[in-house]
Amino acid sequence: MKKNVLIIGAGGVAHVAAHKAAMHNDVLGDICIASRTVSKCDEIIASIHRLGHLKNPSGKLYSRQVDALDIPATARLIRETGSEIVINLGNAFVNMSVLEACLEAGAVYMDTAIHEDPDKVCENPPWYANYEWKRKDRCQAKGLSAILGVGFDPGVVNAYCALAAKHYFDTIDTIDILDVNAGSHGKYFATNFDPEINFREFIKVWTWIDRQWKEYPTHSVKRVYDFPVAGRCPVYLNGHDELHSLSKNIDANSIRFWMGFGNHYINVFTVLRTLGFLSHLPVTLTTGQEVVPLKVVKALLPDPKTLAPGYTGKTCIGNVVKGVKDGKSREVFIYQVSDHHACYEEIESQGISYTAGVPPVAAAMLVAQGIWEPRRMVNVEELDPDPFIALLDRIGLPTEVREIEPGGPESFDGTVRDLETELRESTATVTVSAANPRIALDAKAQEAALEALCRQRRGRP
Repeated sequence: MKKNVLIIGAGGVAHVAAHKAAMHNDVLGDICIASRTVSKCDEIIASIHRLGHLKNPSGKLYSRQVDALDIPATARLIRETGSEIVINLGNAFVNMSVLEACLEAGAVYMDTAIHEDPDKVCENPPWYANYEWKRKDRCQAKGLSAILGVGFDPGVVNAYCALAAKHYFDTIDTIDILDVNAGSHGKYFATNFDPEINFREFIKVWTWIDRQWKEYPTHSVKRVYDFPVAGRCPVYLNGHDELHSLSKNIDANSIRFWMGFGNHYINVFTVLRTLGFLSHLPVTLTTGQEVVPLKVVKALLPDPKTLAPGYTGKTCIGNVVKGVKDGKSREVFIYQVSDHHACYEEIESQGISYTAGVPPVAAAMLVAQGIWEPRRMVNVEELDPDPFIALLDRIGLPTEVREIEPGGPESFDGTVRDLETELRESTATVTVSAANPRIALDAKAQEAALEALCRQRRGRP
């Protein structure tokens, strides 16, 4: 049994996690939120009190200042707060520092994303082996639980893989993880979480096909799928954290990740990248000052937390799994749908942060109750998925399971064809106006432009 939680970070995901932890502080005990900027922690605490989310009013909810890259200071904070569970929701650059502090202080460690080195982008697979997994032996020797990637993706989708293997299939052929945001934030352009981390994800595409790693150009493989609730959305083959552990821990021939991008996003991203604005390497200005282009772009874009009040629409994230059960071919879609406006009404958050922030709290509750107690370093798919998914059902992220006729109209075909064919069909078409840049967001204008292009290709006026 563990108690008292230290949440490191004060961004959108930490906001959600703090609310959910406060709503279950009868299980989790005292809650401390720590960040380099303590005023951001205090804003979260004010939101929790404003909405009356502190379940046990006698429990402590407080803030502290910490530089998570400072290992001794972080370990000292863990001890001073009596925190037995640390939920690391800082940016991905601090993971190893926080993990080292947990090893020193003896606290359970959790995070929601793979570690990143600021000087390296999209490292070769299996990425976890470069950093986290090198600490496995030390966690094992100390009997320390470290649960990696326990957000939604990675996290819940990893549990969906384990659920599929445990209950729905005797053998698994393919797993296609689909992540689509069919919402609208009303801004010309914004990312739903830290822009720097967001853009770094899309520099390379590493995917697991036929039990080997394959690399593809970014946004080169496209499918259009009719999602539950969200409707027809384009998704692109992408590299992602969870593939690096699932390829090792789940017995499947191919495991692929697909993320939804609208044509407008593709257009802006392509221009930024082509001009060099997404580079993580410093450039020298004529003044002699050094700047990192990607950090400049991050500074210019909206803070993802500010998107929440006006966000509408839904997200749909899940796994299409194909394989065999009882000698028969089977295909299922295990997924979760969240509503941006409903998330804001509940805890003043948008849906992307909500789906990432609820799972680590569910995991912390399972650890606090002794239900999940690996006493070693694990990825989520190595744990029993049943209590995790059942708890998520109760605290805000209910799971749906849809049976799909193999090869039928609802089936998802993630087979990657030759690159020439894929590139030909992955084109994004968007109409822009120098006088009115927001025309790029006008759905009717985009549909008209696409229809005109189709008529032109058919040779019609």
